[in-house]
Amino acid sequence: MRPFSPPLRPLYFVTCIFTSLLMACFWHMSGRTVQMPDALPAQAKLQCVSYSPFDKHQSPFEQPLALRPERMDADLALLAERFDCIRTYSTSGLEGIPELARKHGLKLLMGAWVSADRQQTRQELDTLVRLANANSDIVQAVIVGNETLLRREVTASHLADLIAQVRQAVTVPVTYADVWEFWLKHPEIAPAVDFLTIHLLPYWEDEPSAIEDALHEVEQVRRVFGNAFAPKDILIGETGWPSAGRQRESAVADRINQAAFIRGFVQLANANGWRYNLIEAFDQPWKRASEGTVGGYWGLYDADRQDKGILHGPLSNQPLWPLWLAGSLGLWLLALALGGMPRRLRDIPAHCLIGAVGAISLALWLQALMQDSRNQAELAWALALAALNLVVLLHTSLAHGSRQAWRTPALAWLDAQAPRLLLASGFAGAVMTLGLVFDARYRGFPSTALLLPALAYAYRAVPAYPRQSSLLLALLCAGITPQLYQEGLANHQAVAWALVSLLLALALWRGLRAREPS
Repeated sequence: MRPFSPPLRPLYFVTCIFTSLLMACFWHMSGRTVQMPDALPAQAKLQCVSYSPFDKHQSPFEQPLALRPERMDADLALLAERFDCIRTYSTSGLEGIPELARKHGLKLLMGAWVSADRQQTRQELDTLVRLANANSDIVQAVIVGNETLLRREVTASHLADLIAQVRQAVTVPVTYADVWEFWLKHPEIAPAVDFLTIHLLPYWEDEPSAIEDALHEVEQVRRVFGNAFAPKDILIGETGWPSAGRQRESAVADRINQAAFIRGFVQLANANGWRYNLIEAFDQPWKRASEGTVGGYWGLYDADRQDKGILHGPLSNQPLWPLWLAGSLGLWLLALALGGMPRRLRDIPAHCLIGAVGAISLALWLQALMQDSRNQAELAWALALAALNLVVLLHTSLAHGSRQAWRTPALAWLDAQAPRLLLASGFAGAVMTLGLVFDARYRGFPSTALLLPALAYAYRAVPAYPRQSSLLLALLCAGITPQLYQEGLANHQAVAWALVSLLLALALWRGLRAREPS
C-alpha cells in the first residue's frame, strides 16, 4: 500500500480543525445559558415545598431508619431562606420536625403514611395526631395518606374512615393527597376532608405535556377542581418537573424545562391566588429504584444540597460543558495519535469524524452512567459498555490510520476480536430494545452507548457470527416499530434510539455478508 501522499496531508489537517470546531459547537450549544424571569423577587418567599430528610445514600426502605437530626436542622435552615412551609409524608423518624421547623420559622403540612399495613398505619396516625395537637401553632394542616388510592393499598371507604378519625382528634384542618384523577374517581373522599390536595404533574400524565403546554394543562385542571368541589378549597399538593431522565412523548426532562415550569407555575399561582406545594426540595436518588432515573431528579437542590439554579438566575443544561469539551477533545486527539496519519482519502472522514462522534458519545454515556446507575449491576453494565466504546474507538482509529510499527500487529489483534465486539454491541442493543418494548416506562434511551460501535462497523464491515448475529439483527429490527409506536415521533430520544438501532442492524447485516470469522 502506498504511504500517505503529501497532497492529502493538508486535507487531513483541515478536516481535523473542522471536526474540532464542530465538537466545540456541539458542547457550546449543549451548555448554552438561558435567561428567564425568576420565580419571585430575591427577598420574597415561595409557599411550600416537599421535604424528605434522607441523605444522598439513604432510603426510606432501610431498616432501621437512621435519620440524622443535624441533617434535618441544616436542611430546614436552608429551605427557610426561600420557603414559608414544608410538607412531610410520614411521621416515622420525624417526631422532631415540628421543633426544628419552629426554630427556623417554617410552617408544616404534616403527613402520615397510610398503607396496606394497618398496624404501621395506626402508628403513623397516632403520631400525627399527637404532633399536630402539640404543635398547632406551626402545623397548618395534616395530610392523611399520600397517593394511597393510586397505589390501591386501601379502599376509598376505609380511607374516608381514617380521615374522619383524625379529623375528630385534631384541631387543625385535615386533607388527603392524590393525583387529581383519583379525586374524580373517588368523589366520596371529598366530604371527609376540609380541603382537597391534588397532585398535578404534567410530565407523568398518561398523555404527557410538552413544556410549552404544561402550565396550560395545570390551569385547566385547577379550574375544573375549583368549580367541581366548591366551596372547598384546593391545595396543589405536588407540582414540578424533573431535571434529568427519559423523555416521555414530548415531555423532556432537563434543568431548563424544570426551571421554566417552576418559575412559570409560581407566577401563575400567585396571579390566581392558588395555594401550592412544590415537589421537591432535594433530589432523592433512592427514588430511581422504583421510578427510573427521572425519579431521583425532581429537587430544586441536588442530593448534595447544592442549588440547581431552578428558582432564579440564568440556567444551563450543561454548566460544565467546557470540561466535557476538553475531555472529549483530549480523548479524540489521543485516538488520532494512536491511529496515526491516514493513508487514503477515504480514511480521512472515518479517522476524524467517527472518532469525534465516539469521543462525544462516550462523554454523554459517562454522564448518563453517573445519573442512571441505581445499583452495582447497572453500574457494571454501563462501565462494560463504556469499555466496549473505548476498544471500538481504538479499533476504528487503527483501521483508518497508518500501519507503521506497533500498529500493524495491534490492528491484526483487534480485527480478530472484531466479531466479538460486533456481537457484544448487537447483544447490548437487543437487550435494550426488548426492555424499551416490554418495560419502557422507567427506562432511558441508550443511544450514546451504542452509537460508536454501530457507526464504526456500519462504515467498515467486520465479520459476524452468522447464527447469533442473525437473531440479534431480527430482534433489533422487530423492536424499532413497536418502540416508536409506544413513544410517538414527538419523542426525539426514541427517534434517535430507532436510528441507532437501524445503524446497528446495518452493521450486523454487513457483517453477515462479510466472510465468516475464523
